[in-house]
Amino acid sequence: MSAIYVMWLRQLKRYWRSRARMAGMLGQPILFLLALGFGIGPIFEQAGGGNFIQFLVPGIIAMTVLFTAMFSGIEVIWDRQFGFLKETLVAPVPRWKIMLGKTFGGATVALAQGFIVFIITLMIGFRPANLAALPIALILLFMIAMLFTALGVAIASRLEDMQAFPLIMNFLIMPLFFLSGALFPLKGIPKILEIIIKLNPLSYGVDGLRATLSGVSTLGLGLDFAVITIVGVIVFAFGSYQFSKIQL
Repeated sequence: MSAIYVMWLRQLKRYWRSRARMAGMLGQPILFLLALGFGIGPIFEQAGGGNFIQFLVPGIIAMTVLFTAMFSGIEVIWDRQFGFLKETLVAPVPRWKIMLGKTFGGATVALAQGFIVFIITLMIGFRPANLAALPIALILLFMIAMLFTALGVAIASRLEDMQAFPLIMNFLIMPLFFLSGALFPLKGIPKILEIIIKLNPLSYGVDGLRATLSGVSTLGLGLDFAVITIVGVIVFAFGSYQFSKIQL
């Protein structure tokens, strides 16, 4: 248990010290909110879609968590290059516990970023449909963060080049985000696109957040939780296996 706590605490300290990284992670969602929310909003409303800010915000919060969670995996490569990972792995602790600690730490940071963006959205006019559902939204947000942090750590465990990691992350993150229904409704889209979106685990996270924050769900909140849980367990198991294969 102490190994999990140590790795979790290390991730939080790094996050708190990196003010520039914090600001950078917040810049993109704010840009999306302002450019899309107020730019496309009038067109969306004229088409009968309702308030676009209410529709967009859950997707932007999910995007924030996705980016922060996935990029937290770079800490593995950083620790490997500077020797800290070697010191950690030689300790008499199961590697899956170290993996779990890193995942918890990255997920906590991602959750914090998502919550900050949520506070910002309140300032620009977003209003949760049901305040009683906010705790459910936070639980779902943390589950999303755990899933994609574990994925980021799993990928980083197989890489040694720090420059290659951002390239691979962008290659994965952009399709995950744009094909999740975060920016457009899932009704009336081409069948092939609908199939791709339903194969994307982030789609269920976005839909679940939209259900709890905006009161609108296309896939069903129960299914959203089930898919995020099952995929999260599978990804964590895969990540633990990859992490256990790291050579000292």
